[in-house]
This record gives sequence, structure tokens and C-alpha cells, in this order.
Amino acid sequence: MYLFLIAALVVVLDQLTKYFVSTFMDSGQSIPIINNWLYLTYVRNPGAAFGMLPYRTVFFIVVTVVVAVFIVYYYRTLPPGYRLLRVALALQLGGAVGNLIDRVRNAYVVDFIDVSFFPPVFNVADSAIVIGIGLFVIAFWRMSSTLDGKF
Repeated sequence: MYLFLIAALVVVLDQLTKYFVSTFMDSGQSIPIINNWLYLTYVRNPGAAFGMLPYRTVFFIVVTVVVAVFIVYYYRTLPPGYRLLRVALALQLGGAVGNLIDRVRNAYVVDFIDVSFFPPVFNVADSAIVIGIGLFVIAFWRMSSTLDGKF
């Protein structure tokens, strides 16, 4: 149940923020939130992270669907427990679906979080994926250091 609840929350937050940015800002517009550090910058990204492989929309859609199916399958095969691993997978699924919706609807992903010391502009879905990957690594590290592997 965690999987779909957390994933749904990520998708809703991601899509709402993208809707507001794309409705109330012009592409390329940047608004300082915290001067010299955080900006709201509306970017249409037709590629992957850092704009790699631009305009490969069908490829990204196929890869995302395969990854999403794998996440759901892996989640369902986990024995009881493994909460951190389950949250990690749910965040990754929610982020993947959030960006998938953009790719299917627009053939690009709406990015808007612009941190001055980190070159790419990103979004809520990207953040959920990165946090999910981090939690996934921590979960495996913790599993390898415990006898029963549950936490």
C-alpha cells in the first residue's frame, strides 16, 4: 500500500507544481526565491538529466514503463518489513510516473527548481527519484550490516 500512496503523492505534488509554473511563467523566465541561491526557472527539457539525449521521447517513455513495471514487481516480491526499501521504491516510481506524464503530454519535461551551485534545473519528480535512489543505497547498506536484514 505504501507504494501507491507515496507514489501518488509524489505525482500529485509534481504535476501541481509543474502546472503552476507552466501556467504562470514564460519558458526561460527566472524568479529569484532566495537571492544568489534558489530560483524558480521555467525550462522545457526534451531530454534526460542535464538535457542528454534530447528529443528521444519514445525511448524515454519505453524505458520509464519498463522501469515502473520492474519497481512494482520488485516491491511486490519483498518479504514483510523492509520499510526504507519500500519507501525508496515508491519515491522512484512516483518520480518516474510524474516525468512520464509530461513526456506523453508534451514530449518534454517541465523543470523549474534552479539551485545556483547545481547546474541543471530540475523538478519534484527528479527530486523524488534522487531521494529514492539515495534511500535505496542506504537500505542495501543497512541490510548488509544487519543479521536479519530488516529495519
